[in-house]
Amino acid sequence: MEKKALIAMSGGVDSSVAAYLMKERGYDCIGATMKLFQNEDIGLSKEHTCCSLDDVEDARNVATSMDIPHYVFNFSERFKEEVVDKFVYAYEHGMTPNPCIDCNRYLKFEYLFNRAKELGYDYVVTGHYASIEYHEKSGRYLLKKGNDPSKDQSYFLFSMTQEQLAHTIFPLGNMPKSDVRKIAEEHNFVNAKKHDSQDICFVTDGRYANFIEGYTGKKYPEGNFVDTEGNILGEHKGIIRYTIGQRKGLGISAKEPLYVFAVEPDENKVVLGSNDELFSTTLDAHDLNLIAIDKITEPMRVKARVRYRHIEQWATVTQPDEDTLHVVFDEPQRAITKGQAVVLYQDDVVIGGGTIG
Repeated sequence: MEKKALIAMSGGVDSSVAAYLMKERGYDCIGATMKLFQNEDIGLSKEHTCCSLDDVEDARNVATSMDIPHYVFNFSERFKEEVVDKFVYAYEHGMTPNPCIDCNRYLKFEYLFNRAKELGYDYVVTGHYASIEYHEKSGRYLLKKGNDPSKDQSYFLFSMTQEQLAHTIFPLGNMPKSDVRKIAEEHNFVNAKKHDSQDICFVTDGRYANFIEGYTGKKYPEGNFVDTEGNILGEHKGIIRYTIGQRKGLGISAKEPLYVFAVEPDENKVVLGSNDELFSTTLDAHDLNLIAIDKITEPMRVKARVRYRHIEQWATVTQPDEDTLHVVFDEPQRAITKGQAVVLYQDDVVIGGGTIG
């Protein structure tokens, strides 16, 4: 019986090549593009986003060239609730969110995943650089890093469940980006030379505070910069403009460089400190998802990543209760930030992760 696959097609080269590879493997495929927002509604131009009309047309063009039916699913209300509103809430509460993780968790591998099941499709396929492997001894599906270290996206996928992993395929997991581009060029895909998206799709210029103010219609009040002993150093321009480890844009003169050490929304304060003060060895994380195991019953040696571009570091992790991970690093780590994810690895296997609190 022919296997059926729904391909999540963003309009980019990765998902287009993923579609091609699944068709070549003999799957009955349809392409699906998620409509997450109207660009104009949140002040975006067409360029360098994953949700513009141009992107939808690129996805449709590639699907048509391969004789794959293509559909657009409007998930804009879900995206607003599960991604954009959570993004705003995090900054308002002194955290630094990772909306790409929420988009994968709630949009691709919940709403799109459920839509695929409703339509009778066996698998959801995306262009992520990661891989899935069934481990017979444990009876579990494992999430593993992509083979191209510069493109590995396993960090963004730590929230996937066993059911989702069992019905998801990542065809690019073992491929370098250069090979993906080559396939796209050989088959004259309209997006073969399209640039990779570098920014959060709904904040393409990186000016998060401007986006939040425009989105909410609110003006965030000024308050005090203080040092780690509580001495007032100056005035900040609203807490949404600051994140842990930030140095630029503070407007404070000091003998030594100062960095954002903490954001305290309850008192509308931003705490500044030295670079040395940014280093710490421990963190707690919540909103957990474990993939390789059910729970951590004794101290486990892992390598941990506290943000996407962070180089994994040796640590010992324990699970003091059902929704808490306690991570102790061998060496102090810089700017561990509330709202970001900590993801745990053993070799190339994702053990699981959670949100730093």
